[in-house]
Amino acid sequence: MKAVVFTAPGEFSYTDVPDPTPGPREVVIEVAAAGICGTDLHILQGEFSDTFPVVPGHEFAGTIVETGSDVGGFRIGDRVGVNPSHICYECRYCRKGLTNLCEVAGGYGTSWNGGSAQFCVVDRAHLVALPDHVDVRDATLIEPLSCAIRGYDVVRSQLGSRVLIYGAGTMGLMMMQLAKHAGAASVEVVDLNPAKLEVARRLGCDAAVGGADELDRPHGWELVVDATGNEKAIQDGLGRVDRGGTFLQFGVADYAARAVIEPYRIFRHEITITGSMATLNSYDRAADLFAAGVIPANEFISDRIPLADYGDALQLFREGRGRKVQVIP
Repeated sequence: MKAVVFTAPGEFSYTDVPDPTPGPREVVIEVAAAGICGTDLHILQGEFSDTFPVVPGHEFAGTIVETGSDVGGFRIGDRVGVNPSHICYECRYCRKGLTNLCEVAGGYGTSWNGGSAQFCVVDRAHLVALPDHVDVRDATLIEPLSCAIRGYDVVRSQLGSRVLIYGAGTMGLMMMQLAKHAGAASVEVVDLNPAKLEVARRLGCDAAVGGADELDRPHGWELVVDATGNEKAIQDGLGRVDRGGTFLQFGVADYAARAVIEPYRIFRHEITITGSMATLNSYDRAADLFAAGVIPANEFISDRIPLADYGDALQLFREGRGRKVQVIP
């Protein structure tokens, strides 16, 4: 079969690899689509995994074409989404229920071959069945949505909160949609890309601007979310939190990124600074919300590119053109 393979930090190829064979509790999925995410860039740079070579793609869905001997509940022809996370269930964090902080965590597309291929072998425990009305290609959005849900689990946002989100990419827009559904009084978005701001407006944000200074909120916001990973956005956002409010670091920053905090202000204004890492018991909830139409796939998926042109898809993502970029085997 054909697959994209990350061969070494900064290097990848589109090549032939052996067809996967399922173990007793595994299935082989014919991949319908795989989304490209900022995490893929970090993996390619060698930051998140030293497992090379590896087939990337942790946002994927498809149709079961082969099953192992001990796979119950699924059969050939079933359309499924894939929760990519692998955890050990044995380390001190897993034993505390914080499986997203597992000391040896990996996943399909990071430590195991993922969905940027014609076929992928997946343990049945990682599968979620898709209802008939969901386009299997659109279901790649379930994984990033599950990350956004984890973000709101962390902040425990209150009804009537005023929310400011930095970044109108896929993740920022998902955080915006969830904030609206979670009962925010207002949701405002900051981004430097006019095309992305236009999408945020179409999706119903209260304001979409190039900088927070354009917004009339002298006391700040109860919840400020960084969905960029950009240290300038992070630095600005830290100064926009209202008294008693929360700053959520949701975007994936480079290891070398730095921001300055004011300890006295954090103390005096009871500001919470927190982070959200991947998913925690949220993939199935994301699948249910996605099936209910909380996320309009047509607004989120901007480009579908043949897997053979993975380099073009990656460059499109790097340049911030479009929104969610998919590769189609």
